Amino acid sequence: MKEAEIWVNKGIDFVVEYGPKIIGAILIYLIGSWVIKKIMGASKKVLAKGSYDLSLQRFLINLASWALKVLLIIIVISTLGVDVTTFAAVIAAAGLAIGLALQGSLGNFAGGVLIMIFKPYQIGDLIEAQGVLGVVKEIEIFTTKLVTPQNKLAIVPNGAMGNGNIINYTAEGKMRVDITIGVGYDENIKKTKDVLLEVLTSNPKVLEDPAPSVNVSELGDSSVNFAVRPYCKPEDYWSVYFDTMEGCKLALDKAGIEIPYPHQVEIHKKVS
Repeated sequence: MKEAEIWVNKGIDFVVEYGPKIIGAILIYLIGSWVIKKIMGASKKVLAKGSYDLSLQRFLINLASWALKVLLIIIVISTLGVDVTTFAAVIAAAGLAIGLALQGSLGNFAGGVLIMIFKPYQIGDLIEAQGVLGVVKEIEIFTTKLVTPQNKLAIVPNGAMGNGNIINYTAEGKMRVDITIGVGYDENIKKTKDVLLEVLTSNPKVLEDPAPSVNVSELGDSSVNFAVRPYCKPEDYWSVYFDTMEGCKLALDKAGIEIPYPHQVEIHKKVS
């Protein structure tokens, strides 16, 4: 009985000494989380009203959210009676060890900062980087999310994005569509150019400036190849590409201009 009483007394002492601190820490965490949520909501509205880039808005919101959450955790730990200076020293030592172990993550964070500073791309841009082609959906602290033409979500580390080659198809606002059309050697070059150019100029999605062009690019083994070069907005690329391919075939057929293709000739041997 005495041993049981000792444990009960210790339990009561623990509750009396640490109970208010634990309750206070829980309340501080709940209230702090609510306050952070409100601050983030207000910050989003303020940034949205300003002339800030959407990519920068989301990056700053994510960064501020993480910073406030870390601060809240430190306050909660301090409320529990843990010495914050000692805790900070432990955090610093652990941070060094974690930093060495997570060099890649730190590199991704640095890459995200560089992307925000130099802005090689922003949300909505069509880019090609690290072997991935897609539209930028979101720029986060550590990664960039791209939506590919196949509607797949590609997540690329910012470290690689910040240090690698990036092709931004949207930055100039115009893209050139490269198509090669071949016709027979017996066909009239000028007539063929006029027919193909008519296909380009009649397409409302093909830009007038720069002007579309059709030129002989190669004298192939069995065809005269024409470089068909319309310009369009990045978002119209595939539409212009497919429309041009189909339009050129129909227009050449209508004009009686032959597109060479392999012919199979059957040889019948007469057995005498």
